[in-house]
Amino acid sequence: MIDESAIALRYAVLSPVLDERGLRRFAAAEARTAGRGGVIALSRITGLARSTIDRGLAELDNPAEIEAKSERVRRPGGGRKKLIQTDANLLADLEALIEPATRGDPTAPLLWTSRSLRNLAEALQAMGHSVHHNVVADLLRQLHYSLQSNRKTREGTNNPDRDAQFGYINRKVKAALATSQPVISVDTKKKELVGDFKNGGRELRPKGQPEPVRVHDFRIPELGRAVPYGVYDIAGNTGWVSVGIDHDTASFAVNTIRSWWQTMGCDRYRTARSLLITADCGGSNGVRVRLWKRELQGLASELGLTITVCHLPPGTSKWNKIEHRLFSFITQNWRGKPLVSHQTIVQLIGSTTTRTGLNIKCALDPNTYPAGVKVSDEDMAAINLKPHKFHGEWNYTIAPRHL
Repeated sequence: MIDESAIALRYAVLSPVLDERGLRRFAAAEARTAGRGGVIALSRITGLARSTIDRGLAELDNPAEIEAKSERVRRPGGGRKKLIQTDANLLADLEALIEPATRGDPTAPLLWTSRSLRNLAEALQAMGHSVHHNVVADLLRQLHYSLQSNRKTREGTNNPDRDAQFGYINRKVKAALATSQPVISVDTKKKELVGDFKNGGRELRPKGQPEPVRVHDFRIPELGRAVPYGVYDIAGNTGWVSVGIDHDTASFAVNTIRSWWQTMGCDRYRTARSLLITADCGGSNGVRVRLWKRELQGLASELGLTITVCHLPPGTSKWNKIEHRLFSFITQNWRGKPLVSHQTIVQLIGSTTTRTGLNIKCALDPNTYPAGVKVSDEDMAAINLKPHKFHGEWNYTIAPRHL
């Protein structure tokens, strides 16, 4: 059996100090020692052509050739010029093909979706270059290109008051907690297809018996989607999730908050006078959603609570506490498990716990919530809403309206 790792190590150590003759003779000696299949293995390990190793073997079989002291490594005129020396425009044309600025440009000779070595080689050949895909790989390494995945680092345009808004939210939360008033973080979790679809992650199963799931993620009409909307109680480290079966609207979001209060909040905060909500800037609870504010007005009047909303600045949704204190653990709990029914989703969410004592309750919300509900200017004027002095579009209070 050929010890390829040992050969590769010896080659890596010797190749910097050996000339071409020495390299081919080293490879030939190793190939002969390896026995059957040695030439193919050495060609793969060292990158030398089989013909080069065969030449080295011929030299090993001729002692006189080994003893010959020739100052020339190659025969006069031997060796082919590098392609970039004979084709001056090759590198420039290759860079033009892989330039990120050409992504999605229909006039570009090669679209970003088909940027493989062979397609690059074919595109270069169409431009008049005589090039193989292996040469393209070498040229890309020279240009310092490598295969890399996307990295989530961009958060969009930063508002100049972003940090100040975080400070404002922090002060509001601390003040509410100091007086034992409820503070919640709300958001919609990613909508999930219901059915025997592949779910990311792995779970323990008998070896060789993976759970069979559908190949394609096409929605099953009779099952539809699940829309989990969550409420995370910051002080209590508890959460409530309503799993909707209809549209993700502001009415659904506020009804989830109502369900949390009736099921969990009212028992914990019996003397509450106010409720502080932290939420993202977009989605069903966005700053520009009129229906969100109208529904909150109804909730405030119903519960007799003054509701204050503080939105996270645009582009900072990943800092919403519900994301990393509630939703992340739900995702871990159901990883690798197909979400075959709404009841399965409810059970998986409700069984999520952590070592720090997180407790989650979950229920299916079978109600329908029509999309596109319009809120008139008259309805908006009737809302008992008071914008705060600091960014009133992000921070506002809705007081109960007593009829």
